[in-house]
Amino acid sequence: MTTAEERTDLLNEVGLDTQNRATLGRVLGTGNVARATERADGTMEATIRINPDEIAWDPSILVLPHGGDVELTLFNDDLNTHCALFPSNGDKKFIWMVNHSKGKARLNLDGPGYYWFSSPTGNDEGRGLTGAIVVLGEVPPEARLDRPDQPRP
Repeated sequence: MTTAEERTDLLNEVGLDTQNRATLGRVLGTGNVARATERADGTMEATIRINPDEIAWDPSILVLPHGGDVELTLFNDDLNTHCALFPSNGDKKFIWMVNHSKGKARLNLDGPGYYWFSSPTGNDEGRGLTGAIVVLGEVPPEARLDRPDQPRP
């Protein structure tokens, strides 16, 4: 559980502490935000839940301090069946989650940015079962586009 001060600091770090026009802030302005923990081997880990009768990921925004491997433990505590669709370096990870089930996903997100995840079954996405993994860090010079600096939200 994150304290109010930790939540404020994290929202500030991600850039959602003030009103903005970024998609992330507009779509995921509600719900919890959490930071993944890092193991000694550099792998990050986090737990994401679907709480009963909420049709929302908890947390809806997961922040990684840098790119790399992350292991997610997923819980569907809801009475309905859902699924989880995550990005992973050009691949996708799909986990079917019947009611009151647990699943695991190992993702590789090697670059900074926003990575969207959802439950594309039924109308779950339209009802709010959409989230984001925010990978912090700068784009390496060899991966930068040859264009002027762009404003950040």
